Amino acid sequence: MSRLSLRIEPAEGPYQRVFLAGRLDGSTHAELDVALAPLLHDGTHILEFNLAGLEYISSAGLRSIFRARKALDAHAGRVLVMQPQPPVRKVFELVKAVPVEDVFASQEELDAYLEAIQAKVANGDL
Repeated sequence: MSRLSLRIEPAEGPYQRVFLAGRLDGSTHAELDVALAPLLHDGTHILEFNLAGLEYISSAGLRSIFRARKALDAHAGRVLVMQPQPPVRKVFELVKAVPVEDVFASQEELDAYLEAIQAKVANGDL
């Protein structure tokens, strides 16, 4: 039996974190879709999926993340993937569901990226 643990942290402005653990597959993707639906239309511009606890992702799970990415792309938002386990990271690399530049190995790596983006905005470069 497939199990998905899903936790959404309270939003920090337009930044939203979603923690996934277990398996994101044909039995569990609908749970994620329902949880994400309000976030995709509430002003969220950066949606971070922390996948440190995700052991497995199927094509159905990838579709859920891709749909979130497509919804945020429509209003210049981004989906970022944090700490995927090696098998899950390999799936992302193979199917290119999320651009490799949006996949981060650690919180520090993501923070450095976000800091650089904010500096560019502050300097008028973006």
